[in-house]
Amino acid sequence: MKFIVSSSVLLKKLQAIGGILNTRNTMPILDDFLFELRKETLKMTASDLETTMISEMTVDLSDGEGLVAIPAKMLVEVLKTFSDIPITFTVDSATNNIDISAGEGHYRIAGHNGDEFPKIPTFEDTNSVTLSSDTLSNAISKTLFATSNEELRPMLTGVLFDISPEEISFVATDAHKLVKYTVNGVACDSVSSIIVPKKPLNQLKNILSAGDYEVGVEFNKTNITFTFGSFKLFSRLINSPFPNYSAIIPTNNSNILTIDRIQLMNALKRVSIFASQSTNQVRFTIAGQELLISGEDVEFASEAKERLSCEYNGTDIEIGFNSRFFSEMLSHIDSPQIRMEMTAPNRAAVLFPIEDESEEKVLMLISPVMLNN
Repeated sequence: MKFIVSSSVLLKKLQAIGGILNTRNTMPILDDFLFELRKETLKMTASDLETTMISEMTVDLSDGEGLVAIPAKMLVEVLKTFSDIPITFTVDSATNNIDISAGEGHYRIAGHNGDEFPKIPTFEDTNSVTLSSDTLSNAISKTLFATSNEELRPMLTGVLFDISPEEISFVATDAHKLVKYTVNGVACDSVSSIIVPKKPLNQLKNILSAGDYEVGVEFNKTNITFTFGSFKLFSRLINSPFPNYSAIIPTNNSNILTIDRIQLMNALKRVSIFASQSTNQVRFTIAGQELLISGEDVEFASEAKERLSCEYNGTDIEIGFNSRFFSEMLSHIDSPQIRMEMTAPNRAAVLFPIEDESEEKVLMLISPVMLNN
C-alpha cells in the first residue's frame, strides 16, 4: 500500500496518541503505532493493552489498502525534523518494510505484521452519556491530583464516575484528601459507578483542553470508551469497590471560615518553608476575625507565623494540616474566595469555592494532622 500525507498533521496526530505508549513493554509490538489504510482514511492506533487510543486522518493520495505496525519512536523522531511537507509512505506487504520519501530524502523502517497488534475488546450491555470537552476536562483537572499512587489500593488510583439520571459526580481520594466535582443536567438513563484509571484520564485532559468537542462516553462493567473529534480512547476500568465517600464528608459544620484564596495560598507557601520538611505540618489558629498560620521545624530551629483577616462564624479553633496537601487543593480552585467548614480539630475540613451558581459544583475535603504541642 502507498499513501501521501502532510508531515505536520501526521506528527500532531501521533503525538496526541503517543502518550499511551510505555517505555517498557512485555510485547515488542506495543512499541509500535498500528497504521491501517482504508480508501482515503488512515487510522493510527497506540496501545499498552490496558488503554488504546485511535486517531484518524484523511490522506492526500492513496493506493491500495492494508495495515502495518511501525516503530513509534523512530517514526516520531524523523517526523520532528521535517517542515510541513508532503511525505510518501510505501509499505511492502510481504516484508513489512516501510519506505518514506520526503523531498530529496529517502528512509526505510523495518515494520511488523499489523495482524499481531492487540485487538480492541468488543462492548456489550453498554450505557452512554455525552459531555462537553470543557466539562470533562474540568472534571479531570479538578480531581486527578487527588488520586493515589498506592498500587496496593487500586481503587484509589483512579477517578470514580458516579452516574445518575440527574447528575455525574467525579470523585478522587488518596485517603488524605478528597475531591468531588458534580455536574448537573447530564442525561443518562442508568445509575452506574465506575472507576477510570489515571493514565487514560491524563491523556484525555491533554487533548480536550486544546479543542471544543462533544465527547461521547460509552461504558459497561469492565471497559469505557471516549469518542471525540477524530479520536477514540478505550480503557479497562478498575475492578475494585470505591470507598463510601459520602459517609466521610462531614455535614452540619458549625465553624465556617471565609477567606481570600490567593492570600491564603501565598501565606501558606511562605510559612511552609519554615515548617518541618518531613511532616509539612502547619497550624491554623482561628479566633475572632483572624486566622493565624504558623509552622516550625524544631530540628533546624526555624519558625514562621502569618496573620490574615477573614470572616469567621464559630468557636475558636486550632487545627493542623499538611501544608503540601492544602496548597495543592487551593491551586485547583478557581474562585477568588473559599469557604472552609469545620466541626472539630480531629475531624476533616471541607473546602468550597465561593462563586456564582452554575451546573458544576466542587467540594474538597482534607484530613487534619495531629498537632505537636
